This record gives sequence, C-alpha cells and structure tokens, in this order.
Amino acid sequence: MSEALYDNIGKTYTATRQPDPRIAAAILRALGDADTVVNVGAGAGAYEPVDRSVVAVEVSSHMIRQRKPGTALAVQAVAEALPFRNQTFDAALAVLTLHHWTDWRRGIDEIKRVAKRFVTFTFEPDEVDTFWLTRGYFPEITELDRGRTPSVAELVRQLGHATVERIAIPHDCSDGFLAAYWRRPEAYLDPKVRAGMSTFSVLDEHVVARGIARLQADLESGAWENRFGHLRQLESLDVFYRLLVTHGC
Repeated sequence: MSEALYDNIGKTYTATRQPDPRIAAAILRALGDADTVVNVGAGAGAYEPVDRSVVAVEVSSHMIRQRKPGTALAVQAVAEALPFRNQTFDAALAVLTLHHWTDWRRGIDEIKRVAKRFVTFTFEPDEVDTFWLTRGYFPEITELDRGRTPSVAELVRQLGHATVERIAIPHDCSDGFLAAYWRRPEAYLDPKVRAGMSTFSVLDEHVVARGIARLQADLESGAWENRFGHLRQLESLDVFYRLLVTHGC
C-alpha cells in the first residue's frame, strides 16, 4: 500500500468511513471463535472486534493517528513483512486493503505464515464495470482496479482454499467506500465523500472533474433517474464486494 496516499487521505478518513454494523456482523461471524486477531492494513480500526485480543498493522502514520483512543495496539508495518512469529494469531483480518499492497501474493503468504485463519472483505475487480458509477462516469476506475486488485479466483488459488460469500451493500451503508452510495448518487458530488475513497485520490484530477460534471448534469436533467431510478426501490444491492474465509492457513 502507498504510505503517501494514506498519509494524504488519512487526515479526514474517518469523517465518511464509519464501520457499517451489517458488514461488521458478517466479519465477526467469519472470524468465528478466533481469540487473537491481526488486522492487516488496519487503517483507522474499522471492523476490529472489541471482544478479542487484536493487533493492528498499518503502514500510514496518519491513519494510525485517526484511530480512536482505546482501540487495539497498532504496529507500523507492511503486509509483505509482518513482524510476528509463525502462527502467532488465530486469525488475520484484511478489510478493503489488498489493492493497496505492493505485492499481494507476498502479503497473503505472510498472513498464511502468522495466522491460522484468514478473513478478507474485498471486491471482485472483474465486476467493477457493472456498477453504474464506473460504467457511465468513471470507466478509468475499472482499468485501475483490474491492474492493482487480485481477482477472487486468484486469491483462492494463492490461499489454497477459501469460502466466498457475496455481500450485498445496504442502501444506507455508513462506510463510505466506492459503491456505498449506489442508491444515493448525489453523494458522489460531495468532495468530502470522495476524499474518503482512495480511488479518487489516484485518478487524474481532470478525469474526476469530467466524470463529476457528467453525473451532476445527468442528475439535474433527470437522465440518471431515467436510467437508474429503479435502484431507489431496493434495500440492498450486490455490487461487487466479497467476503473470503479460510480455515487452517
């Protein structure tokens, strides 16, 4: 993961990135009876269980400073070189972070070394272009994510085995990741909302400005409503997010 990237967005990250309780419940179920957990790419600490012994690993000092008082001990390190002995933890957790690792295969191997179980909330890059935001306004995101994010199939091969659960995103999701506002398109016009999405920090500013202008025009004209208004009737949507779980790495 780029330390410079999260040193930048980490300054205001928690303003729009609060853990969603429904996603948190799915992650807790996946962690099962694990008593000791290492949260790799932990960021500000979202989705860390409060009833277990947790150690957080995060590369960005700004993200570490965003962590609330009383949260788990945070170690500044990278996924590719975890500073722990073999099989130290019952489980490892990685939430929306794999696409920021410089070498995800090495990171996965490190997780297999230090933990008996692996739980990751990630996304399928081959399905990113099915989302209205990426298909109609930011196709550049599709190419970006395909270039930096392991597919679910690649992850399963590297892990050796894993169960895969499709996670539908609730319409009022409190964690402002890329597709969290699938039923609230107006939110993407807000620079504060986009500031919590690392993707927009990577895109060229002219690309962002062009896509936002197109979306705003479609919202004002009613074109977005004509094409995607049916989404406002849905309570949740399977966009492209997945929960992978292994047992006995």
